Amino acid sequence: MVNSILLSKRGLERLGHEVFIFAPEPWDKADREGDVFYFRSTAFRSYPGYTVPIYPTNKCEILAKLNVDLIHTHGLLFMGVRSMFAARTLVKPVVVTFHTMVTEAARYYARLPIPEWMTHRLFWIYLRQLLERADAVVAPTEAIKQELLKYAPDMNRVDVIPTGVDCERFSPSNDGSLVRQRYGLDGEKVLMHVGRVAREKNLDLLLDGFARLVDDEPDARLMIVGEGPAKKHYMQSAVDKGVADRVIFTGFVPDSELAQFYAACDAFTIASKFETQGLAALEAMATGKPVAGINYRAVAEMIRPGENGFLFEDDPISCAEAMREAINCSPEVRKTARSTAESYSVDGSVARLLELYEFAIEHKKRNGNGRIF
Repeated sequence: MVNSILLSKRGLERLGHEVFIFAPEPWDKADREGDVFYFRSTAFRSYPGYTVPIYPTNKCEILAKLNVDLIHTHGLLFMGVRSMFAARTLVKPVVVTFHTMVTEAARYYARLPIPEWMTHRLFWIYLRQLLERADAVVAPTEAIKQELLKYAPDMNRVDVIPTGVDCERFSPSNDGSLVRQRYGLDGEKVLMHVGRVAREKNLDLLLDGFARLVDDEPDARLMIVGEGPAKKHYMQSAVDKGVADRVIFTGFVPDSELAQFYAACDAFTIASKFETQGLAALEAMATGKPVAGINYRAVAEMIRPGENGFLFEDDPISCAEAMREAINCSPEVRKTARSTAESYSVDGSVARLLELYEFAIEHKKRNGNGRIF
């Protein structure tokens, strides 16, 4: 979500537009940035690092002084509601980007004392209200668009606008040798996963598949790049499966080094059913790396088996086979992976976003505040 906001912001600013970012106050106050308007927030204990903006603020006054033309919310819960009320107060159009399958995240973090099916239903009742009251909605992939139409069929407009990938920063010409040296990976076949180390990322499936892979590929290594609340769980899982000496948990990697990490791997892998797009997989593709990904939702939409990557089902044997094919694939697959990423240009995404903004502004002029949220 953060990458999507920043990439869009830079693309819009290159075209002469002004973009102001409003965000929950970060967990660590040292992470505050000077050009962001922060909402006072409290920690969400079930999800370390996540904060919730529950306190009253004067953000409507700030927005009024900034004289914004449109509010684009990337949050669906507290920030989504705040955006809707601010838009109604100021009579401004609002666009919603659906980044997160919150209905599925709830099983890991909400811990409500009700059955899971009821949690799912209640979330979609709320989300339908949010999405159908927005002037326009952005779905990162066609798969997500179809899910949204199933639950919120009366949205004013929903467009598929993937987050673009920076193909200059993430490139096959990048050098990953220093990363390989740092972790003693010279001569090894490296699979990489990049993202928050959390239960919804389904890393248990990757570890199960990798444990089977090393029987045939003893030089294979799995590098898990990132930090998160389930890191200890997955580290223990690697021990239990007997692959702890072949799995590397890097912890947090600075954004400035991320391109080098992608360059250091032979293939990327992702098992998350949670993704609405999978930007990390696209960044790997931009670096010329094939992707072994789960055959589900956005990941399945991105991968053409045997052309730019390999798909696997939700079982370890299938996962291991896709990983094996990825780390041993032909140069042609790597070239096609790069070509796939090039089709997701930042400039193209921004152009489509601007067209949607124009629609939202006109829609607000014709309809005023519409329905009360």
